[in-house]
Order: sequence, then C-alpha cells, then structure tokens
Amino acid sequence: MTKKKFTIADFQKYKNEGKKFSYVTAYDYTTASIVDESDCEVILVGDSLAMIMLGRDTTVGVTLDDMIHHIKPVVLGAPNTFVVGDMPFGSYNASIEQAINSCSRILMETNCDCIKLEGGVDYAPTINALVKAGIPVMGHIGLTPQTATSLGGFKVQGGTPESARQLIEDAKAIEEAGAFSIVLECVPTVVGKALAEEIKIPILGIGAGKYVDCQVLVTQDLLNMYGDFKPKFVKHFANIRQEMVNGLNKFHEETVNGTFPSEEYSFNKEVKISKL
Repeated sequence: MTKKKFTIADFQKYKNEGKKFSYVTAYDYTTASIVDESDCEVILVGDSLAMIMLGRDTTVGVTLDDMIHHIKPVVLGAPNTFVVGDMPFGSYNASIEQAINSCSRILMETNCDCIKLEGGVDYAPTINALVKAGIPVMGHIGLTPQTATSLGGFKVQGGTPESARQLIEDAKAIEEAGAFSIVLECVPTVVGKALAEEIKIPILGIGAGKYVDCQVLVTQDLLNMYGDFKPKFVKHFANIRQEMVNGLNKFHEETVNGTFPSEEYSFNKEVKISKL
C-alpha cells in the first residue's frame, strides 16, 4: 500500500497528538526511491551533500545550483514523502531580498515542499519575510554546520545555562517569525526536552535526545555506509557498507573464476555466423 504523503499540517498535528515521526536524508533519485518505500515521513536534501556526496570537509562551498541539481531527482524519486530543500551558505545571508529570490528558485525549480535555513534570533526577520512571501520555512538551530567554525567546531551546543536559554530564545523567535518546525542539532537531552515543552511548533532533533517531536539522522550514518566514522548520536540500524563490499567482492570472484555470467544471465539464442 502506498503511503500517504506527509503535509505541513501533519507536522503540527503529530506534535499536538504526541505522535513521533522520522526524518532522513537523500541526495539522489535511487536513495529517495528507497526512502519512499519506507515508513519514514520526511526527507532532507541537505547541504551535507558536500561531505557525503562530494567528499569535502565542510558544507560551506555548496552552491544554490548544486542544491537544485540534487533536490530535483529526490523529489522525482520520492513522490509520497515530504521533501525539504536546504539553503546553502551564502544563498540567504546577504539580504532578505536575496533570501526570497534564492528560496523561490529552489521551490520553483525543484517542486520540493519547503526550505530549511540555519540561524536563530538574527534570522527571524528573514524567516518572517519568507513566510509572508508564501515560502514554508523550517528553522535550524543548535549546531549549525555552516557556521560551525564560529561555534568552536562540531561540538555539542547548549551545554551551559546561558547557551541553553539562548537556544530557547532562538526557537521562540523562529516560531514567532512563522516557521512551521525547527531542526535542533547536537544538544544535551535536557535542552531538547525543554525546547519541545516550551515551543509550540515541532522540534526535530538530531542528537537532541528522546524528548523531541521527531528523530533526524543522515541515511548514510544510520545504515553504516561510512565505515569507521560514527558520531556519538548515531545508531547503526543496518550494515549496508559491508553488504555492498561483500556483493562487489562476489562479483569480482565470479568474474575472475568464470562462473559469471552463467546461461541464466546470458542471451542463449543460436545464431549461425559465417566464417570469414
């Protein structure tokens, strides 16, 4: 049975009813089609593609054109899953006009369901302007990879009373600006709980403990496709990297020993070929 596509209204409905939902990533058609067959409700096409798909050390450097290029096939591959398009660094930071133009491009050229952007109180006016322009916005606070250097690197955020309170103020500002949900990344469980309780819109947690409204993980992380790299908050729900290596090695083995292709995988029609 085809799953029913999640809507923006469902985000709030699930929070109000105390129902959890899941949120993963995809950056290509094939992965998106696999997620679409799963029960996961939401896909993010994140600027994390810089690290996962392009092998870079940071998300900074991905362009708006890069994001559009990757979001398009995900939308096509996952027609029954809510798709979020991430705003890359430099595409919304200069001005509200730039943000509206960039977000409009993503929505119009990819047909994704909303955009996500990083930033707290300082970006509330931008979020408000986007919402007034008819653009659905998902916020992102806590560890924000685009500005991780200024936060001291990829570290847990909200670890002091002052920084925890700032996250709550950021979330309130984003909520008041009109965002329909907020990604909260890499914070202590108690901070995730506090935000989920104080903020009316859904809190979507990645490394934010169990009390948030939704759990978010990168698909390549949760399926163990990276090998040795594993953030603390990631659980491996499958071991796909090793399964892929095993399959490739089996193909190599049967190629070398001549057992592949057998008749089953060959075109076996008899054809009379004249001698030269």
